[in-house]
Amino acid sequence: MPSVGDKAPDFTAGTDSGDTVSLADFRGKQNVVLYFYPRDNTPGCTKEACGFRDAMSCLVGADAAVLGVSPDDEAKHRKFIEKYDLNFPLIVDEDMAICTAYDAYGEKKNYGRTYMGVFRKTYLIDKQGTIAKVWPKVKPADHAQEVLEELGKLGG
Repeated sequence: MPSVGDKAPDFTAGTDSGDTVSLADFRGKQNVVLYFYPRDNTPGCTKEACGFRDAMSCLVGADAAVLGVSPDDEAKHRKFIEKYDLNFPLIVDEDMAICTAYDAYGEKKNYGRTYMGVFRKTYLIDKQGTIAKVWPKVKPADHAQEVLEELGKLGG
């Protein structure tokens, strides 16, 4: 599992807009809030995404870009963005390569049922590409504020 102080695993992937994004695109320029979530248009995932949307001016002020990652396809991501007016890209990870690299995919249990799925997890990656903070379990309602507080500790 990538940990604080480790170099963040690189990736290149498609987004909701059909564009391609790479973690390397941000190196030396911006901090990255890389958050993993199970599915578009579910209550917790919507609350988390809208929290980042609403905090975007503060996140930009803290020199941070937000990237959401889930296994949903480009069309589902686009509908999610349009429905909630999200102002950041959502990465398509249908093969779970990014989720796996960041230890955000594995065995889950719910109501006595065991299945494979995406964990709600966030990584704060600094401008040098190093993991500055990991939230292994996220509470969607307050998460954007937690991220902002941590970004304040990074400085310029």
